[in-house]
Amino acid sequence: MTFNARIAPQPWMTAPETRAVFDALAAGGADARFVGGCVRDAWLGRKVKDIDIATHAPPERVMDLLKAGGIGAIPTGIEHGTITAVVGKAHYEITTLRRDVETFGRHARVEFTDDWREDAARRDLTMNALSCTLDGCVYDPFGGLADMAAGRVRFVGDPRQRIEEDVLRLLRFFRFHAHYGRGAPDAAALVACAEMAPRLPSLSGERVRGELSRLLAAPDPASAWDLMIRFGVMAHLLPDAVRTARLDGLVRLEHDLHEPPEAVRRFAAVLDTDRAGALAVAQTLRLSNADRDRLAALIEPPMAVAPSDGPVKRRQALYRLGDAGLYRDLVLLAAVDAPGPMALDAIKAALATAEDLPSLVLPIAGRDLLAMGMPRGPAVGALLKQVEAWWIAEDFRPGRDECLAEAKRRLDKPSPVPGEGARAAASRAG
Repeated sequence: MTFNARIAPQPWMTAPETRAVFDALAAGGADARFVGGCVRDAWLGRKVKDIDIATHAPPERVMDLLKAGGIGAIPTGIEHGTITAVVGKAHYEITTLRRDVETFGRHARVEFTDDWREDAARRDLTMNALSCTLDGCVYDPFGGLADMAAGRVRFVGDPRQRIEEDVLRLLRFFRFHAHYGRGAPDAAALVACAEMAPRLPSLSGERVRGELSRLLAAPDPASAWDLMIRFGVMAHLLPDAVRTARLDGLVRLEHDLHEPPEAVRRFAAVLDTDRAGALAVAQTLRLSNADRDRLAALIEPPMAVAPSDGPVKRRQALYRLGDAGLYRDLVLLAAVDAPGPMALDAIKAALATAEDLPSLVLPIAGRDLLAMGMPRGPAVGALLKQVEAWWIAEDFRPGRDECLAEAKRRLDKPSPVPGEGARAAASRAG
């Protein structure tokens, strides 16, 4: 097989750690190349995250060669041909070339091979079937370079067969289209995805969450999400996740505000459901308890948050929520749902309120009331709540001495009615 193109030397390719791994393999006559995402992203000029290497040498031989070269070798998946090489802080997954003998959903019975094309044929997409030598020669057996140039996400071989081998590839198609696709998606792939969508419930919630979260992290995920709705894919995963226009509005707002994407917030943007529905989605996706509670709170907020509110009401909302991140998410979603366009400066001002949370701490506690001579009991908590309500109505301005004085005044002359200052502050807030 002759190489099709060449990649200019990349820092991760020329790093001493990388060269040490290749040198150790070459010392034993093992041919090795970079494979998969690192080759794809290097060709596109994108940041490379993980460096994967393939070789024709059997995994036990790879272990021996690495150790002989003074490199740490971990048999992370030796039964499937994968060894992790450790050089300092750098980790490299090295996998022996394979061919599928028999597939069982996400699993397959494989045999090792020395045929690079045969190994590439196991890959899901043409852009992921590339391999590259240490000196930058790129091998492209299935037209992945042309597909990337055209912004075309295409399966290796027959799309339906690829998905039958592993139904997760269906979701990967839409995820890759969101990140790498341009223009109309591959028609054959869409037909296969629509036909195979009923098999999606067989996937674990963790794997579905991973793919959908990565899709939603794309710079413009709404079009791919809309494709999943129109071709019946989402009906088998998240039937309530249909608010594509809202997702598009949120993504545009995040871009304008230079706000980083956040998966739970974007999940909330697409859901058209109530709290019970949000909890069901959290169960389907196996969200953590924290993300589950956050999603439910974004779907049915414990209190209204509006970017158009005045600063006093915004601080009150922030204090009641007690979570700056949740407050910011609610501001962004409320801005998207506003009946008319909102000025970015107004939204920025509302978001900036989140920075006030560390200072919004009631300056006194129950022990201070006990020190005044109050007997222990429910009355302590009741008086503390009264003082807190007064402090909130005064826009959190009173300090410790003022709060103690207010508590003493109420202790001497109990009254559930806020004072004149509270009424004036409430009037100003309105």
